[in-house]
Amino acid sequence: MASEKIIAQKKAIVAELVDKLKTSEAVIIFQYQGLTVDDLKALRRELKPVDADVKIYKNTLLKRAADELKINLDGFLEGPNAICFGKTLLEPIKIVSEFAKKNNKLDIRVGIISGDVADLATIKEYAEIPSREGLLTMLAGGMMQYVKDLAISLNLYSEQKEGKDE
Repeated sequence: MASEKIIAQKKAIVAELVDKLKTSEAVIIFQYQGLTVDDLKALRRELKPVDADVKIYKNTLLKRAADELKINLDGFLEGPNAICFGKTLLEPIKIVSEFAKKNNKLDIRVGIISGDVADLATIKEYAEIPSREGLLTMLAGGMMQYVKDLAISLNLYSEQKEGKDE
């Protein structure tokens, strides 16, 4: 039978997992089998600026934490899995998806977005959303068209008024 010390350690890990699952906007579970240590280091380095991290936990402990939060991860917790916890929504998803495109050994299994389970198709949709800067650029470009049209209209109006005054 397992000692009390080991049971206490496992309970602490489950509590840590529950906390991380609650506080993370984006959680991505992926298989990392075949990736080298350097590959995982490179992924962690890319995730660090966006306040995201990759951890590896036993599937049984992750299942207990998910069950405690009433998140159904049945069928996704087989084999060696790593978990990306992101404080923001889009950036970690984009980084892991891009890394998976470059590295065919990384296989995204499932995600948890704002507390809800998201399948691979949903994760891919989120990965295709432009960044915040890109969206702001698109907004500014759209607004500039209206300002340009207003300037042309005012110029034509002033030229028309000048023509009548003569």
